[in-house]
Amino acid sequence: MIINHTYRFIYLKTKKTAGTSVEIALSRYCGPGDILSRIGRKDEPIRTGLGYQGPANYLIAKDRYSRSDWVRHYIGRQEIMYYNHMPAVEVRARIGDEIWNSYYKFCFERNPWDRAISAYHWENRGRRRLPAFGRFLKKMHRDRKISNFETYAIVGKIAVDKVLLYENLAAELGALVTRLGLPGPLELPNAKRQYRKDRRPYQEVYSPWERDFIAQVCAREIKEFGYRFE
Repeated sequence: MIINHTYRFIYLKTKKTAGTSVEIALSRYCGPGDILSRIGRKDEPIRTGLGYQGPANYLIAKDRYSRSDWVRHYIGRQEIMYYNHMPAVEVRARIGDEIWNSYYKFCFERNPWDRAISAYHWENRGRRRLPAFGRFLKKMHRDRKISNFETYAIVGKIAVDKVLLYENLAAELGALVTRLGLPGPLELPNAKRQYRKDRRPYQEVYSPWERDFIAQVCAREIKEFGYRFE
């Protein structure tokens, strides 16, 4: 995730929505005073190679620690930080209402049936044999990794200023440049795209049970953005 103080925006990174590519592209317009969470080991060299701002200020200041943070810090030896896919409710608590309410907050969403297929290939990258898709969906649901809704919602209500749609990626990015007043375009690198080998339309992959499972688990974003299995 990114908090940019120059252009006054907060980017929340959702799962399987070109999030890493967008994060790298936005880093072009960030500086050492902004907050940028760390990204994957294979993706960080892409950002560095482009000469963009890398991870910065992602450790939470101790004067903003909660009681549970101190427990995690001293007993669990954990670093308390801004992190990948950090949800809106946590970001707001960390930065405070003044910045949260005055900065432009946005994220991306994607048709959940298509997104789940992308997650399936990403999570099983490197395996010779892929697990059964239905079993994978159940595990992802247990791990709270299928739906993106809680990333950009607080108490069941969308908390960002704009949810951009992955299906209209180019147009959404163009409009975002104008809205933020960026001095140049957002050029996306091809991060993580190489892991999806099966390029069939997602409708050809799902069984009726699997289709209905996604419809149930992701009902909130399906209703909000009018997604359909078609």
